[in-house]
Amino acid sequence: MRALWLLNHLGAAAMVLAVAAPARAELRISDLDVFLNDQEVTVHIVLLGALPGGLDEGIQSGIPAHVRLDIELWQYQRLLPDRLLVTKTVERTLAYNVVTKEFKVAALKGETRLAHTTRDLRDAQRVLSDIRGVKMTPAATLDPAAVIYVRVNAATALNGENTFVARMNGTAEQATRQSDYRTIQRVQ
Repeated sequence: MRALWLLNHLGAAAMVLAVAAPARAELRISDLDVFLNDQEVTVHIVLLGALPGGLDEGIQSGIPAHVRLDIELWQYQRLLPDRLLVTKTVERTLAYNVVTKEFKVAALKGETRLAHTTRDLRDAQRVLSDIRGVKMTPAATLDPAAVIYVRVNAATALNGENTFVARMNGTAEQATRQSDYRTIQRVQ
């Protein structure tokens, strides 16, 4: 009797999770490039699907969409947990003006760039999803023999509300990607 009760509850829980699970995440980090030059460590990121289909109706009605990237520079340590060196946050917003029928992409945090205004949604998506030249740290502060990598957590949401319920409704999404391991000095 007890086994039947447990089986019924597990079956009900599995059905709830199967119905509530999203079909697939559309937000992807397609390019993650880490540049190590003599002066700085810089990162270039390109997002695919920065504006999923669930956000279209909200954006067209004037609700702004937010994209937030948490960019972390890590140092690999053998036999120990990896060490977080630097974290940068980049936030951008896409707002649609219903009266003028223009899209405006503006930097909220982590960047100093002018707002980009356009009437074309594809152009606004391109500007929103292309993050170039994020300066992480001067190269002189890093150990030349250290092995480093970059991890990026990207989130997009209507009105900046990235909750479990918003992700289940399709109005928010998340993605994570990690770069290859690198060293500053050349390995011979």
